[in-house]
Amino acid sequence: MERGNRKSRIGVVVSNKMTKTVVVKVERRVADRKYGKIVTKAEKYKAHDENQACNIGDRVRIVETRPMSKDKRWRVAETLEKAAEV
Repeated sequence: MERGNRKSRIGVVVSNKMTKTVVVKVERRVADRKYGKIVTKAEKYKAHDENQACNIGDRVRIVETRPMSKDKRWRVAETLEKAAEV
């Protein structure tokens, strides 16, 4: 028996200070409902990072998963692009 597809988002890691958890900022561009101007809306998700491989600035894909804590319902599926080392 197959279930529906899981939600997936692409965003940038903005914090990795917690153990096995990263904060991912996902931005999307939408038209204002009244005036039609394109605005950027951002949302932050806490995602599970089992191997603690993500660093700040990495582009990652996160997928929906079972609740792991009070506000952690996503996990890092893959790292799309590593942050530039300075």
